[in-house]
Amino acid sequence: MRKPLVVALCALALAGAGVTPAVAAAPTPTGADTAAGTGAGADTAAGTGAGAGSTTVLDAVDGVAGTAADTLSGLTGPKAAAVNFAGTVSLSNCSGSVVRLPQSAGSDPALVLTNGHCLESGFPAAGEVLVDRTSSRTFGLLNSAGTRVATLRANRLVYATMTDTDAAVYRLSSTYAQIKSTYGIDALTLDSARPAAGTTISVVSGYWKRIYSCSVDGFAHRLKEGNWTWKDSVRYTPACDTIGGTSGSPVVDDATGKVVAVNNTGNEDGARCTVNNPCEVDANGVVTVRQGINYAQQTYPFTACFGTGSRLDLGASGCTLPKP
Repeated sequence: MRKPLVVALCALALAGAGVTPAVAAAPTPTGADTAAGTGAGADTAAGTGAGAGSTTVLDAVDGVAGTAADTLSGLTGPKAAAVNFAGTVSLSNCSGSVVRLPQSAGSDPALVLTNGHCLESGFPAAGEVLVDRTSSRTFGLLNSAGTRVATLRANRLVYATMTDTDAAVYRLSSTYAQIKSTYGIDALTLDSARPAAGTTISVVSGYWKRIYSCSVDGFAHRLKEGNWTWKDSVRYTPACDTIGGTSGSPVVDDATGKVVAVNNTGNEDGARCTVNNPCEVDANGVVTVRQGINYAQQTYPFTACFGTGSRLDLGASGCTLPKP
């Protein structure tokens, strides 16, 4: 799973020594996001009218990590021309994006999409589905150039699971219209259609401010990693060599600009079905290990599960997301 838990603190320590890290910390299967919702951001949440909050140690860590990420992004490959960072967010341990449903209105509370394994409370257990939980988690909103322009704050964790998919959806205290009016940034739209093999895509990491460009190589009938199993996962071609911190990045169809998946994992060491080494299992139970190949979870199922006002309705017609 593409989630570093110590890279920000390492960046802070290295910055104090005058050194910038060259790579992301390796992901780890344990530990929670301790920065979530515990400190006020230095920026004001969109549309709240509040003054600038006080700067905390966590804000400083986030800022230093962002500087390190900016430096790293300047050393990496070219970015896709048609896709930029507008609407993506940085978390303290992952990436994410402000997303809207095809039917969302400007007056609806905005939603943020990331991975279930990026939760501030730690990994959900296999079979666990979390719905409508209190949250005050913050997200750094990026503009098209990858510059952090605001801190957005959640008021609810709407949905999260690592069963069948690996996703978490937060509801913000700001509406889509407020974010657009204040910062000139539109949310990314979730595609209601399943992506096709061969689709040219971009994986946009708000954490590292880096865009990976490749194509959908195919789909894993089942993707098994440790105790978790995901269905119909997107497999990338090798060019999307994602690293720790890219978890939760939106996977954007280059032709439409819509989100078709959420980046979540890759096989690092060639091991079989272990944490950080997912394996593919086909309909006949045959296991395939693809070292160095990375994966994402499709997002079109979410479009059938939300109604007006960004309200989750797991009983809606066509909604196939796992239920509690």
